[in-house]
Amino acid sequence: MLAAMSLPPTTTPSGDEPPIRGRDDACPGALRLHPADDGSLARIRVPGGLLTARQAAVVGRVAEELGDGRLDITSRGNLQVRGLEAGCGAELAARLRTAGLLPSDRHDRVRNVVASPLSGLDGEGYADVTGWVRELDAVLCGGTPAEHGELSGLSGRFLFALDDGRGDVATLGADVTLIATPDGGALLRMAATACRADGAGADRRVVADDVAQRGAGGGGDTPRAVLWVRGGDAPRAAALAAAEFLTRARESGTRAWRVRELPAQHAVTTEGVAARLAAAGIDAVPQPDAPGPQTPQPPPAPGLVTGPEGRHAVSVAVPLGRADADQWRLLTALASRSGADELRMTPWRGVVLPGLSPDDARDACSALSEAGLVTAPDSPWLGVGACTGRPGCAKSLADVRADTARMVADTERGAGGTARGAAGAKRRAGSTARGAAGAERVAGDTAPGDDRNEPGPGTGPDPDLVPGPGPDPEPGPEPGPGPGTGPGPGTAPLPVYVSGCERRCGHPGGRWVDALATGDAGYRVAVRGAGRDTPEADSVDVTAEQLAGAVAAARGTT
Repeated sequence: MLAAMSLPPTTTPSGDEPPIRGRDDACPGALRLHPADDGSLARIRVPGGLLTARQAAVVGRVAEELGDGRLDITSRGNLQVRGLEAGCGAELAARLRTAGLLPSDRHDRVRNVVASPLSGLDGEGYADVTGWVRELDAVLCGGTPAEHGELSGLSGRFLFALDDGRGDVATLGADVTLIATPDGGALLRMAATACRADGAGADRRVVADDVAQRGAGGGGDTPRAVLWVRGGDAPRAAALAAAEFLTRARESGTRAWRVRELPAQHAVTTEGVAARLAAAGIDAVPQPDAPGPQTPQPPPAPGLVTGPEGRHAVSVAVPLGRADADQWRLLTALASRSGADELRMTPWRGVVLPGLSPDDARDACSALSEAGLVTAPDSPWLGVGACTGRPGCAKSLADVRADTARMVADTERGAGGTARGAAGAKRRAGSTARGAAGAERVAGDTAPGDDRNEPGPGTGPDPDLVPGPGPDPEPGPEPGPGPGTGPGPGTAPLPVYVSGCERRCGHPGGRWVDALATGDAGYRVAVRGAGRDTPEADSVDVTAEQLAGAVAAARGTT
């Protein structure tokens, strides 16, 4: 177990210069536990969010027997266990190794891979990328050092995204992205590299995103891909691209955690990646003007997913990313009875259960709804998030998760003017509110795709706005064109984030509704814009009981 210790802060230059890291990242892992107010926390990497039913059962028992009984789904489709007793690290690691969830101790924290969760299930996309997930994980954990370098040197924040061509995870701001193409190949894309304010390095062609788009906070058009590789070479090519980043990071002397932190003079270039791939026997064709994936798709909506050959899947949203013991046992049981014998966790803190017959899928939806999980696409839980709050975080001014559950319940009853819930929604809210009695112990992650917030001196695994020692967040997906990302015709309202203190750990990127605790029973509500530290309009102060109405007004739903 990693003991709490004082770590040197990150030096943050002015302007657009990249940061100079004074330490390694402090992301929790299965072996590096993080001490919090409610016990230790472990983060279990699950590449692509793919779990067998047996593995899901093992993790559930770990949470019940070693932790507080609950599991958090993170913004990278990983799992967190909280409330762990001191000294349980060895038993935790042994159980995870036996289940195949800790294949390499040295690579525990670098197995950060998101993938299109409906790949191969709904007839969309150009390839089933689940095979890429497994192959990339094997390369990360056991690749030949002479070819890939020592990939255990990647930070716990470095992210791979494997998109089947539909454009759902390609927009999540990953460091290395593979996008399936109609010809059986893949576009290999690296994240943008930061440019200094004086424009140094502007003459270098950087692999992937436009710097202009990066400056806009990750929104806008789909970033440009640069290299095409054969589909069979794609996972190995992604690992080699990560090795190229490590080389550039060492040369820069900045100890960069992510590609976009590299100084321009040490940028990962198309030529550099192509040369590394060629040396490994991989043909790569530069594609500086290649389009991105298909029109970016939203995350899976809750409900039934119709697939080929009469097989269905069920997509479930987990309120605030937490599943209690009963809910997780139900998910595991349904997965074990399906033809696929697996479940898939999504970067949007949901779960997909594949391989069901139409009748079984409908029955599963009913059972999951009764258990307090979201299976309706119009649920007011969609687009709502919250930080850890009391008592899991000592800096929080309120039990924000309980207040968030009350806000959603009030919205469903119409107190907030947005009674959008379908039949049975009150039962879902009731179950969630029941679980929210202990929701303060649930960890949040960073905002989707956004790790612009440096880690700070917190007591939970959330990001902080002030550089300093503490555990690092899990950067995840930027809000895309899905639930809770509007506004506009045919889209849902703005995402909402309820925070216990001014650090606003884990808040979304883009435009969002900020509900900030000002005390035990008060909140300040405002709309904030992409990349801004100030609200777009005057804020309003309300009590916790008035939160639903104020948030509805800010979202434009009243």
